[in-house]
Amino acid sequence: MLNHWDDVRVFLAVARAQSLSGGAKLVHLDPATLSRRIARMERSVGQALFVKSPQGYVLTDVGAQWMSRAEAAERVLDFSDLGGKASMDGQVRIGAPDGCANFLLPQVCARIARDHPGLDIQIVALPRVFNLTKREADMAISVSAPSSGRQTVQKISDYRLHLAAASTYLQGKPPVLAVEDLSKHPVIGYIPDMIFDKELDYLADLGVARVPLASNSVSVQLNAIRQGAGIGVVHDFALPVVGGITRLLTDKISLERSFYLLRPQEDRTNPRLTRFAEALMHELRAEIRRLEALA
Repeated sequence: MLNHWDDVRVFLAVARAQSLSGGAKLVHLDPATLSRRIARMERSVGQALFVKSPQGYVLTDVGAQWMSRAEAAERVLDFSDLGGKASMDGQVRIGAPDGCANFLLPQVCARIARDHPGLDIQIVALPRVFNLTKREADMAISVSAPSSGRQTVQKISDYRLHLAAASTYLQGKPPVLAVEDLSKHPVIGYIPDMIFDKELDYLADLGVARVPLASNSVSVQLNAIRQGAGIGVVHDFALPVVGGITRLLTDKISLERSFYLLRPQEDRTNPRLTRFAEALMHELRAEIRRLEALA
């Protein structure tokens, strides 16, 4: 078993960072010391807690069992607030769809990090749903609110999307005055069988059946639009970042979606992660409002 509270702290650091070097930064020890400490814990438990893989240090089944116990101990002791510190230290990993990850999180997280220099923020941008149960991230941003699973769900903000095209593309092309005019233009969007959330199936609502240029990445789609490859649906908050793109049919088509923050249910009493979540949601709401006003 883990005999000391300090063992719990070390175990959690390696489990969350999935590496000795990353865990060492969280607890301010060197990787060699962490390696010895983990080896000592495994001898005490009598079984391996981690297995090395190409992805780093991954919990074994026994390690996963100890993870839930260690996190429960952490919540009771509240390591992060010992000494009464109000600052946020350590590592936080956020999973997010790549539109949010590319056009919102960099500046939002930079502002939070400036106020908390001891904080290490990791942004994982993937066009899919994150598995918080497997600890792929400490928290995740989603475009829909899940109705099942052991997680807390908080609405962050609504955001808007419109049809758009590069100004250079529109020159000399048939005018787009109605939805029916889209049939005269190449449309850019998601790969149909790789749409991981029904909220992202924008083109189906517009009756678009064929997508000549498609990607599972919002950033790739936006760059294709910017290069003049056709017309697509674009987040309003991305427009001020890229420039040169004009919204179309704004009086006829305006899509609204929402971002939600998902966290493992057992983390709801973790003060450090709760403070970070509150700061993240506050900054995201403000940044979405700011960028949409410039679109």
